[in-house]
Amino acid sequence: MINGNLKAGFEKIFGKGGDIRGFFAPGRVNLIGEHIDYNGGHVFPCALSVGNYCVARARNDDKLCFYSENFKKGGVITTSINDLVFDSTLGWTNYPKGVMWAFDKKGMKMTHGFDIYIYGNIPGSGLSSSAAMEVVIGVMLKDYFGFDVSMQDIALIGQYSENNFNGMNCGIMDQFASAMGKKDHAIFLDCSTLKYEYVPLKLVGYKIIVTNSNKPHSLCNSHYNDRRKECEEAVKDLQTVVDIKNLCQLTPEQFDKYQNVIKSPISKRRAFFAINEEKRTKDAVEALKKNDIETFGKLIKEAGTSLRYDYEATCDEIDVLVDEANKQLGCLGSRETGGGWGGNTVSIVKDDCIDAFKKEVGMVYKKKTGLKADFYSLEIGDGGRRIF
Repeated sequence: MINGNLKAGFEKIFGKGGDIRGFFAPGRVNLIGEHIDYNGGHVFPCALSVGNYCVARARNDDKLCFYSENFKKGGVITTSINDLVFDSTLGWTNYPKGVMWAFDKKGMKMTHGFDIYIYGNIPGSGLSSSAAMEVVIGVMLKDYFGFDVSMQDIALIGQYSENNFNGMNCGIMDQFASAMGKKDHAIFLDCSTLKYEYVPLKLVGYKIIVTNSNKPHSLCNSHYNDRRKECEEAVKDLQTVVDIKNLCQLTPEQFDKYQNVIKSPISKRRAFFAINEEKRTKDAVEALKKNDIETFGKLIKEAGTSLRYDYEATCDEIDVLVDEANKQLGCLGSRETGGGWGGNTVSIVKDDCIDAFKKEVGMVYKKKTGLKADFYSLEIGDGGRRIF
């Protein structure tokens, strides 16, 4: 359902005529470096070839008319550029409204409303459909109004809107990957400085397999914000003995030296995870640059274990998927990816073992959880852009 079909879908809901434009922003998967974007660390995401599509047409009044092909039962949801306030009863529209609100807060005023048609093809949850929504709306607003913003600015505005409009205290990784993605590359991103490097993903003989647990998660209702508070408590305690702004400024050796000043044993475990995840991420990127895929897979596996036991960000369903994946012939490593407590896993699997991997993991998962897992071979695409 690309381009022509998107336009036809728009016209079916909103009618023909006028300046109809199409935009796209991808979802993302983070290969390694989980939960350290808000701890000042490095992450290693890549943009996907799936994401959120937006078809829009300017109106000659202040109305905002939203329709999603993914939420057809909701019909057309109407509001106004003068009523950009969070409303839990309006569901998904809070994400585009939040971006518009954020642009306005930063002095970029909308002078008219829009008819907006959304179609998303991101499977399941945990691949950043919310960030893709924020970025695609940012790209659309820039295109129509000529706002002087870079793609990096659009990522930051998306994060600002999610933090301050939607109440999700996320880091910058998801929006940055969606805005700045590059085909066949991952982004090695320093979340404290926004310095980044594109790293070619040359997994000769292997594929990145994303497995959707079909166990939904709602980040705002999950433990995500709690984990962030626990990390902030650890930083506060550590600041009594060492000059840091965030956890990932410490090496594992420095953490061993200073960890006893952290009062809460829970906060200590969270800090242990974040600081060691930072080192694993750097090591993983270096391994990839040397084409050492086995070490890369081993580090992903280690990250998954620490995510489960030190950060406690998984759930029973994800644990089954990861455990079974790591037992399979040809799987170098598997772990949960995304915000946590459901969603997806990411695995590095040898090409000639993929069919058996899907069959075995899917069968055991169904038997143990009653849920059907869906498997996707990852295609890495470009970041947000206008498509017609």
